Amino acid sequence: MRLHMARFAAVAAATAAVVTPFAAHAQTDYYNTDLGRPLQIEDYLALERYGLELQAAPLRVERARGGVYSWGVEPELAYGILPRTHLEVGLPFAYVDGGALGGSASGLAGIDVAVLHQLNVETSLPGLAVVGEALLPVGGLGPEQAYFSAKGIATRTLSWARFHTNAQYTFGSTLPAGGEAGSLGAGAVELSRWTAGVAADRTFPLRSLLVGAELYARDPLRAGEDVELASTVGVRYQQSPRWALDGGIGRRLTGGDPGWYATFGTAYAFGLPFLIPTR
Repeated sequence: MRLHMARFAAVAAATAAVVTPFAAHAQTDYYNTDLGRPLQIEDYLALERYGLELQAAPLRVERARGGVYSWGVEPELAYGILPRTHLEVGLPFAYVDGGALGGSASGLAGIDVAVLHQLNVETSLPGLAVVGEALLPVGGLGPEQAYFSAKGIATRTLSWARFHTNAQYTFGSTLPAGGEAGSLGAGAVELSRWTAGVAADRTFPLRSLLVGAELYARDPLRAGEDVELASTVGVRYQQSPRWALDGGIGRRLTGGDPGWYATFGTAYAFGLPFLIPTR
């Protein structure tokens, strides 16, 4: 009996050693505002090394002028590949409704690969991070060529709120003006030549809740389109030690096609023991 108890205790201790870091991350996952969950302006924090996060159902729906709708969902997996560095791979699926003009299309809109590196830990200086991202020409609605983007992130935490700034630039050729829904690749159409914005959020730790708002501008990659100004408000809630939920609603205030959009997402944080090297 004592031998069995000793073995059980050893297994329990090993399991706790593996699971505890990821559970600790999961319990504060609502604090980390990833891209699109629920705001476009994200913070500088990277996923812990060897940690995994599955964004199971990040959904975005947009209503443009004239009652035309577009839908997008991008399941994504993030992995803490190096200290203060994580790799993300997403599969964006899109449905574009051409409205009265027809031309509706749906399908895979590329493969999205991104690497975020956290440059420092926030102290008296803001927290800083850089992101490199690529949208690959895969799928029926994917772009005709690969597009690469570079982004800088800064986060400043005060006693009553956190503030974030993002600036991103996309390299690659400009898309031609016009075109039917899906003909230019929905993934590429969603890209912008540049995006810049600010966001603020406030956390309520006892409720595992975050409330945030943002204002950002983007220059569409398609030729002839005006710069868009958009604003979003959203919440993120820790449903359980591993599950986080988020939702937001926003509006494009300017640009060629102002309208409303809404987002909803879930994320599951976990770790796999065989990914952690042993000494």
